[in-house]
Amino acid sequence: MRRTALAALSLSTALLPLSTANSAPAKGTPTPEVTAATVNAFARAANTLFTDRTTALVEDSPPGRTASKTTGAPGAVRLAAAAAKTEAAALASLHDTRTRLAETGEAYTGSDTEVTVDSVQVRGRTATAQVTEDSTLTYAKIRGDEPDTTAFVAHHELIFAAAPDGTWQLTGERLTDQGPRPLNAPVQMAAPAVPATARPSDVIDAPRAAITYPAPTRAKNLGTGARYKYAAMATYSEKHWKYYNSAYRQYGGDGGDCTNFLSQALYAGGWKQVTKAGSEYGTWYSKASGESLTWIGVNEWSWFTQTARRTTPLANAYQMEIGDVLQLDFDKNGSKEHSMLTTYRSASGVPYLTYHSADTYRRSLTSLIAANPKAAYYAYRS
Repeated sequence: MRRTALAALSLSTALLPLSTANSAPAKGTPTPEVTAATVNAFARAANTLFTDRTTALVEDSPPGRTASKTTGAPGAVRLAAAAAKTEAAALASLHDTRTRLAETGEAYTGSDTEVTVDSVQVRGRTATAQVTEDSTLTYAKIRGDEPDTTAFVAHHELIFAAAPDGTWQLTGERLTDQGPRPLNAPVQMAAPAVPATARPSDVIDAPRAAITYPAPTRAKNLGTGARYKYAAMATYSEKHWKYYNSAYRQYGGDGGDCTNFLSQALYAGGWKQVTKAGSEYGTWYSKASGESLTWIGVNEWSWFTQTARRTTPLANAYQMEIGDVLQLDFDKNGSKEHSMLTTYRSASGVPYLTYHSADTYRRSLTSLIAANPKAAYYAYRS
């Protein structure tokens, strides 16, 4: 496994269990200042945290390395006791994920993680850092037909507290992206409840898809004479999964950019825009004045494509071919929350998905199921 120089440096300096630094600051203790050196230390701490998580999916080693570092070094960022316990549990969960994936025939031979500190805000003795994680994992060629790599860009918020002795401690971390949790995030067994979107009576709703492997073959014409240019859809997605197309608006807040990005790829593959229709969910477009709800909304896209017969449901998600679509309902309340496109399919019948929020390249359906075992899955033939 390849590590960046920054990550290697931080292994000995970044995350140390906190012992006595929890005491209240003495009267007159100066308010800490965040300097360039401090930001660099925050970056090393974050890099260690996420590198260790990614490594847990690759290496067959006991979990808990981040939480058990004990060497001290000048300028270290310490890991608070509660955060160390949380991180030990996260690493244990990821090792379990690694085991489950191995049982299904998926593994990784190497990984690389880099972290950038985007901003730091200080209030009193607490610093809040917004960071971007950029990780790549190399697929093991177990069946021989896996793609070379999968990758993702994830955004996190890290909380640091200043200790009386002038050092900093990492006290908490949370993911700020919408959509499926990154590959190196611990399994979240109970997804946050999301209010269901009411379904209008004049639209067709898609049925759930099974997620058993292998699935019965459902052939699709991908060559000359195909209904759409499916290779163009995949090419567009894999070109812009990380570097967004500036010709389109971005939807990075609540709801995320996933369906907006999916619609762009479908349009690149030959889907025609519909700007006028007799029903609320009969249009599908992106223009200078804005996008239709069916272009950017997860459920609205499904209602349009099913009712207009742009898509047909697949009985099993493992039947998806290049250009087919997967949607997830994380809490199984009947309201879908995420959309993604199949951009690669192995000869052994595993689809690989590319999507925004969090931005991800060629993630296997197998790993999505392993990370979201309680979700409902909806598969569409485009």
